[in-house]
Amino acid sequence: MRILRNYLLKEILGSFFLSLVVFTFVLLIGNIIDLADLIINKGVDILSILEMLLFLTPYLLSFTIPMSLLTATLLGFGRLSSDNEINAMRASGISLYQISVPVLLTGLIFSLFLIPLNSDVLPNAHFASRRVIKEVGIRRPTAYLEEGTFIRGFGDYVLFIYQIKKNKLYNIRIYLPQEGKPTRTVIAQSGEINTIPDKSLIELKLYNGTSEEPSPVDPSVFYKLNFKSYTMTLDLTERLKGEKIQKKPKEMTIRELKDEMRRVRLERINPAPLLTEIHKKLSLSFSPLVFMLLGIPLGIRSHRSEKSVGFGMSLVLFLVYWGVLLGGTALSFKGTVPAWFGVWIANIVFGLLGGVLFIVTAHR
Repeated sequence: MRILRNYLLKEILGSFFLSLVVFTFVLLIGNIIDLADLIINKGVDILSILEMLLFLTPYLLSFTIPMSLLTATLLGFGRLSSDNEINAMRASGISLYQISVPVLLTGLIFSLFLIPLNSDVLPNAHFASRRVIKEVGIRRPTAYLEEGTFIRGFGDYVLFIYQIKKNKLYNIRIYLPQEGKPTRTVIAQSGEINTIPDKSLIELKLYNGTSEEPSPVDPSVFYKLNFKSYTMTLDLTERLKGEKIQKKPKEMTIRELKDEMRRVRLERINPAPLLTEIHKKLSLSFSPLVFMLLGIPLGIRSHRSEKSVGFGMSLVLFLVYWGVLLGGTALSFKGTVPAWFGVWIANIVFGLLGGVLFIVTAHR
């Protein structure tokens, strides 16, 4: 059995590491494109980008580890089945239960590993990432600006910028809505944005445009003035600094969530969202064990060893799992169902399905 155990683990773990690299790269590539834009077009320093990538890694691993284990199980048992090695083992008197023990123990070990990752490492990394983004926003205000969208958060002003290159802005629209009065509008062909040192302010210099200025006689009347250069000062206090960055529930560890639950209960506030977040961290941690239990019979029944089939089947199953999890989580947040049920329903459904298929396959 020792030789068989090592043989099975070598088969599974080899596919696992390959799948982990592929899935992590696929999820990372979209983020790399966004981060590259921060370097090339918005002048963010490379050290800050590397920090963001470092803090992003635990988040990606919380998804790619379960997906990779499912893929590895499907590929491993699919190959063993297609080569009739499973039948050979059974003919030698080794049941599917005995064959699967080391594989399921591997799934349990990975699940136990994911508990501290999801409950402690991931929340702290997510919070640290948000702090880095805040600091970047203070040093490089354009990192907070997105071209082609309405940008709010600078007092009463609404900004719309068609193109951004580092601290240079092109085709700018600035709106100042006023209750009961016409909206004041500033239009400029180009501009640049800079942080005022040691202050929570940014200086916006606009070039070649028009500005609607109120009449000194009647403030409700605006005059359209042309300008070659126009300077505006925007307050960053609320948008970037604030007094303290508050942790969101998903950025809290399980211990912090429990402490917060005690506080909100004293205030007679329903703690369902916080309890849901605790169960979500634990539920995702045990998804590797559930996936491997489901992957064993599916891999045997598929009789396929092609990697494309394994990756495709794994992706479909994970998307279904994630859809059920999100639906249950939404119901838990609303208080429609108990938190434990809403969040664990995906594991329950997939675990029961895997268990039934496993028993049927074992007795074929």
